[in-house]
Amino acid sequence: MSHDILTGIHSVEAAMKHDAGNLVEIMVADAGKNPRLKKLVEEARELGIKLHARDMAQLDKLCGGERHQGVVARYRAPEAKSERDLPALIEAAGDKALFLILDEITDPHNFGACLRSALAAGVTAVLVPKDRASPLTATVRRSSAGAADRIPIVRATNLARAMDVLKNAGVWISGLDGDATQSIHQTDFSGACAIVMGAEGEGMRRLTREHCD
Repeated sequence: MSHDILTGIHSVEAAMKHDAGNLVEIMVADAGKNPRLKKLVEEARELGIKLHARDMAQLDKLCGGERHQGVVARYRAPEAKSERDLPALIEAAGDKALFLILDEITDPHNFGACLRSALAAGVTAVLVPKDRASPLTATVRRSSAGAADRIPIVRATNLARAMDVLKNAGVWISGLDGDATQSIHQTDFSGACAIVMGAEGEGMRRLTREHCD
């Protein structure tokens, strides 16, 4: 079974705090030189997570040049959800449902930042296209500050069809656009709703825009 790679102290700390059972192993270089890294190692030992000493060059190679701060972990990430999971998510959230729809966000730093904000805002799930969108990389996880594996991510084969599922369940969909005549602060987001953010540069695709309320 292949495992995802977590890089950096914050990403590994977040996994230890929220999903330690799926951490396969943690590899550390020069833990004694960094108090925060030393504490991470101590906590990993208490949790019974496998620890291995590696040099910086080995970690560099393992994470493909990603900034790792002397710690890299192998992680069994939860599987992404699909359109089939939307009805259950909507039903569980009820009129408190809040979905974030990302229309072809391709920059991993932006994707991670969106996930971080979504978790802070109490978003029910984040919808992204299955194709032409940033995959869940180590960069995304680091940028998300641990949110990437704490919030449901729905990979939709057809984003417009997934939006129809939301609308048919009574979820009101609002799209964000730089040329909008109404401010987001003037918008009523009470009840079950979804917010759409378009891609870097291009914004929302035409079909996505047409599926907004």
